[in-house]
Amino acid sequence: RLVGSEMCIRDSICAIKNGKSYDTSMGFTPLEGLVMETRSGDIDPACVTKIMKEENLTPDEMDDILNKKSGKLGLSGISADDRDIEKEILNGNKRAELAIDNFIYQVVGYIGRFAAQMNGVDVITFAGGVGENGIDVREKVCAYLEFLGVKINTEANNCRGKEVEISTPDSKVKVFVIPTNEELMIARDTKAVSYTHLR
Repeated sequence: RLVGSEMCIRDSICAIKNGKSYDTSMGFTPLEGLVMETRSGDIDPACVTKIMKEENLTPDEMDDILNKKSGKLGLSGISADDRDIEKEILNGNKRAELAIDNFIYQVVGYIGRFAAQMNGVDVITFAGGVGENGIDVREKVCAYLEFLGVKINTEANNCRGKEVEISTPDSKVKVFVIPTNEELMIARDTKAVSYTHLR
């Protein structure tokens, strides 16, 4: 555990201070925060009621749109999968480019907010699908973070799905890629809870 300030980036961002969660981009539900594969992320609440009125939608229909038909899928008009979106970017698809640029913009915004709230950051960790495999996304996010003293080694960053430090030795903030195994963590936590209740 880090004694200091850390941020972990995946489909959401968690600010961690002295080993404990300090803040997160998610709210009452995972719908708040970063734009995800099919979830809208942060949105003006007035948009919801306006769309419902204009399209004559029920609350359940609107909920389905926000959670299952928005996000990168809605922005790109192609897919919720970053791999498909990245292929379309190479083909010059502007909507695909918008989907990724929007994600990067939101990630950078949350990092800036959390860094200010924690009075700085010592470590930034990219994890999960996008964090582990998004070489261009990591590079572009870190390029925005030069004001924090972030510098990355582009050669080290050219990796997918492996644990590696991608920051340079003179970077003021350490930057890592850490693969995650959610199923293993759930199993361990379940075992720990079960063991505690059985004692």
